[in-house]
Amino acid sequence: MVSKIIKRTPTKSIKNRRNLPGHLRRSRKKSPAKNPASVVVASINKSLYTCHRRLIKLFTKFTRVATPKKTPRKQGYQLLGKVFDEPANGNNLRRSLFDDGNVLPPLVSPEKKTIFLDLDETLVHSNPNPPPEKYDFIVRPVIDGHRVEFYVVKRPFMDEFLEFLSEKFEVVVFTAGLKEYASLVLDRIDRKGLISHRLYRDSCKEVDGMFVKDLSDKGRDMKKVVIVDDNPNSYLFQPENAIPIRPFMNDLADGELKKLIEFLGGCNEVEDMREAVKVYLAEEEGYTSVEI
Repeated sequence: MVSKIIKRTPTKSIKNRRNLPGHLRRSRKKSPAKNPASVVVASINKSLYTCHRRLIKLFTKFTRVATPKKTPRKQGYQLLGKVFDEPANGNNLRRSLFDDGNVLPPLVSPEKKTIFLDLDETLVHSNPNPPPEKYDFIVRPVIDGHRVEFYVVKRPFMDEFLEFLSEKFEVVVFTAGLKEYASLVLDRIDRKGLISHRLYRDSCKEVDGMFVKDLSDKGRDMKKVVIVDDNPNSYLFQPENAIPIRPFMNDLADGELKKLIEFLGGCNEVEDMREAVKVYLAEEEGYTSVEI
């Protein structure tokens, strides 16, 4: 039996594959089928990459908004903390908004007087657990990584006091309390936005372990400034501008703020509030006039 030997021309030598018989055209190697899991992983990686790029673009936009346009340093982004290296007289408003704690924004009315109010034991009293018998509301700040409950009671006539002051004075709450706690309390007692500005512990000056509230660097005329505080250490630098007030400790018959409304209501025409404070203290039982 004679076997036929068929000699075929190698397919690589054929120039036009379209004219080949079907069984030869199908002889080209096909790429292996893709693993479905690989397709899913590749899709996820692509989505994450796109999201990452968008986040970088968004972060870059916000960074540029917060960075001063003019800077003596090289081009690039500047740490927000360095914004306060600028001269104080160049941007008072920005300094206040970023809690620099020194100069306040300019007064809307230059003739308006400013009253600085303490918070704890002056406007409110707070108790941690266990809760007192009566309280007005609860705040739960996170301090040093721990959530703490404070039960807060408002001093009698506090609401009327703030309403009255907002019509005649620029009202600034200046507290030695931590911002994490004090800001929550102020949000609750000032739902009408009667308080113009808030200053916290980081705006105080520490002297021999005491937190002193220095009013001289707040951008206000000291003739038109008064501070109400239960702690004499707080106004150590400007005692002539201070109205001491008895500490409030849940006495629901307390009338200190009502007396202050009567006194401050007659200060419209007073040129120097320090002189008015001297008269007020001289008339108050338990206090002596401040010698200047």
